[in-house]
Amino acid sequence: MPPLRTYNLFISHAWKYTDDYERLVKLLNPSRNFIWKNYSVPEDDPLAGGSRKKLAREIYNQIKLTSVVLVVSGIYVAHREWLKYEIDLADKFNKSIIGIKPRGAVYIPMSVRESAVEIVNWNDKSIISSIRRNAL
Repeated sequence: MPPLRTYNLFISHAWKYTDDYERLVKLLNPSRNFIWKNYSVPEDDPLAGGSRKKLAREIYNQIKLTSVVLVVSGIYVAHREWLKYEIDLADKFNKSIIGIKPRGAVYIPMSVRESAVEIVNWNDKSIISSIRRNAL
């Protein structure tokens, strides 16, 4: 088997909906033959933003280092002010965006459909396969 690569992932999420983020982390962590580093901004370890400008700069620095950006495509993302910024940064740095369809979800926000290279179902095999196909 070739040596394993470490994938640097940014998971776009809203702290108001941190359950999706936490479930995704718990889904990816035990996956065999998949090593990843979390460049996200979880609620329990926020960036030292202080101001919107500083937070924007720190998100910029996080996304710049990633292999791929994951977006849990819950309906809330259509209303997140930071999602457009994160998508724009991913585009700026030529980072692939992978939309993840939550279980039972029917609606995928237009912003995610238009920017994602793939929309995958909520299971570790689909998500990890997409990361491997699309990561820089």
